Amino acid sequence: MHNVDTGTLYLVSTPIGNLEDITLRALRILNEVDLIAAEDTRKTRGLLTHYEIKTSLTSYFEGNQQKKTESLIARLKSGESIALVSDAGTPTISDPGYPLLQACIAEEVPIVPIPGASAVLAAATVSGLPLHNFTFVGFLSPKSGKRKRQLAQFSDEERTLIFFESPHRLCRFLEDALEVMGECNIVITRELTKRFEEIFRGNISEALDKFRSTEPRGEFTIVIGA
Repeated sequence: MHNVDTGTLYLVSTPIGNLEDITLRALRILNEVDLIAAEDTRKTRGLLTHYEIKTSLTSYFEGNQQKKTESLIARLKSGESIALVSDAGTPTISDPGYPLLQACIAEEVPIVPIPGASAVLAAATVSGLPLHNFTFVGFLSPKSGKRKRQLAQFSDEERTLIFFESPHRLCRFLEDALEVMGECNIVITRELTKRFEEIFRGNISEALDKFRSTEPRGEFTIVIGA
């Protein structure tokens, strides 16, 4: 059983774009904790300023998370409570935070999820593809050869698949997906909940035609059906 004097780690979901997409509970927790560990302090500061939250911020991102985990655990064990937030959406889903989460489990520090916005679920629900059984894959390898081998694992997949991809790799991802998986129904979303929200529906060849002629911008969530 954890020490009663130990603080709590809150995994706080934040908006993926529209600042109104945050829960009342998340706002309360961000106000009440001693510290917010943020993937990008500049981005999180914009959210906090919008809601007039003055809680202290510290950076916690891929480049420093191994080193920072020890100091955050020490603060939690001293009785402080910390909110972990990513750039956008739900922490630890293709975002920094896993080492801190694992360390808290090992040290029996209480962990409380504060659910909310998620690019995965937003893209899935709007896709129109079957969701009775789906798989979140996340980012594949940036190298074409390895990416093709990863895609080959899903060539006979009957579940709906959800991927993340960056704008400069989108077309190469689509080319490899077409080669390995063949023609599939695909939904590509970008900038969900933001001013330039876009949802493309079609097949992979049609998606390639579109994004070869229009430079991809923003982060993409890709939903592929059988």
